[in-house]
Amino acid sequence: MSKKYRLLMLTTLIISGCSMCYELIISAVSSYLLGNSTLQYSITIGLYMAALGFGSYISKFFKKNLFNVFVTIELSIGIVGGVSSLLLFLSNIYISNYAVVMYLEIIVIGTLAGAEIPIMTRIIEADENNLSVTLSSIFSFDYIGGLLGSIAFPLLLLPKLGYFATSFLCGLLNIIAAFLILWRFGERVVHIRIYRILAVFLAAFMVTGMIFADNISEEIEGGLYRDQIIYMEQTEYQKIVVTKHRDDVRLYIDGNCQFSTADEYRYHEALVHIPMSELKDRSKVLILGGGDGLAVREVLKYEEVKEIDLVDLDSEMIRICSTNENISSVNQNSLKSDKLTIHTMDAYEYLESCKEQYDLIIVDLPDPNCESLNKLYSNVFYRMCGNSLKDTGVMVVQSTSPYYAPRAFWCINRTIESEGFYVKPYHLQVPAFGDWGFNMASRSELTENLTFDVETRYLTEDNVLALFRFGKDEVDENVEINRLTKPVLMEYYNKAVEEWN
Repeated sequence: MSKKYRLLMLTTLIISGCSMCYELIISAVSSYLLGNSTLQYSITIGLYMAALGFGSYISKFFKKNLFNVFVTIELSIGIVGGVSSLLLFLSNIYISNYAVVMYLEIIVIGTLAGAEIPIMTRIIEADENNLSVTLSSIFSFDYIGGLLGSIAFPLLLLPKLGYFATSFLCGLLNIIAAFLILWRFGERVVHIRIYRILAVFLAAFMVTGMIFADNISEEIEGGLYRDQIIYMEQTEYQKIVVTKHRDDVRLYIDGNCQFSTADEYRYHEALVHIPMSELKDRSKVLILGGGDGLAVREVLKYEEVKEIDLVDLDSEMIRICSTNENISSVNQNSLKSDKLTIHTMDAYEYLESCKEQYDLIIVDLPDPNCESLNKLYSNVFYRMCGNSLKDTGVMVVQSTSPYYAPRAFWCINRTIESEGFYVKPYHLQVPAFGDWGFNMASRSELTENLTFDVETRYLTEDNVLALFRFGKDEVDENVEINRLTKPVLMEYYNKAVEEWN
């Protein structure tokens, strides 16, 4: 292959990497906004592959001025891909049918990307006349570019730049690829001056978008949250947003409210003090999740507690909740306690290698709306919890709402029970969430006649009995066990979210 066409191989690398990033952006944003990541990624991959095939098919109808066609495709992908994440967020706020915008983006980008390689092949083959070398070279660079894009997006682009700056950057790279063609093969592009002006304009637009990405993000996020955003950060694992309205501070992870300072004490008192009241020995406690420090705050009310291990995947979550005054004032600086040891790692991995034995294990994890969280609600996970629990110990699991998602709640209950635990379900009203439930488990039977020897704002010895009672519309026993190899819980949960949305 002659030197002048090697530049086309470089553009293939850029094109493929950017196309992969666009599809990952669309999947990730849709998972962030709608949940059910398996469905979003599956739809994106399936539609994208079909669109690639359609693009390859229609490429045969372009017979003249192939360099013009190629540059037009690059500029088109650049502008559509560059604004892809912005359009998705705006459609979620302002129109009722978000899926239409999502599908159109996938189809347009996939169709344009599908036409690129056949047209490039015809361009090179017209001069080189060596089809086997041309195809092998193009496909090699195409696959390598896809690999680079799929690695760069989760490890570098999303954590460092966020959704908006990443999509604008990829759009800029597509336009740079068009610039390279215009520079190297300008004599074969009809009306090249128009293309150069358009490319400069679009490149300037993408650069401007990157510069003001944070400002755009603040405006968009303001439309997603009812209160004023006072802090926002995209970590390696999740989007953390803190809002404030008067005295009410709320923390959101990937768009889902984790707590409201107006009523979080109800949730955390029920999470901690009810299982604590079942224990005679309270010296050692394990908290899985709970990076906000609010469960730790309640555990620290017990002087007999000597050691607390907190396991949270995101070190940035710990940092934010330790240093942000709006949160640290509520958790009473619990994350800086001398009794606390923080492990920034996956809860599943921690239990796999855990040699400790605990009196109480508190599982305070986000709802099971994706594969990575679903495994933390599986029978194998509860088996590992049991292995780290003393014979007289108690485990409590945050179990979503028995009213809004009854099948998910009782699936968690049955899954814990399947590992040989006695399980006591209970629930209460948390205004920010509605009716919220927990499952308490032990190797021995549990009582409902509890007393509290620490200060509480909600729990009393009288009202605690009512927490163990469920209405007919909150019970659903027709559920399967959530196994690691058959994640039915995620289906139950996501279906409930769809019904209530």
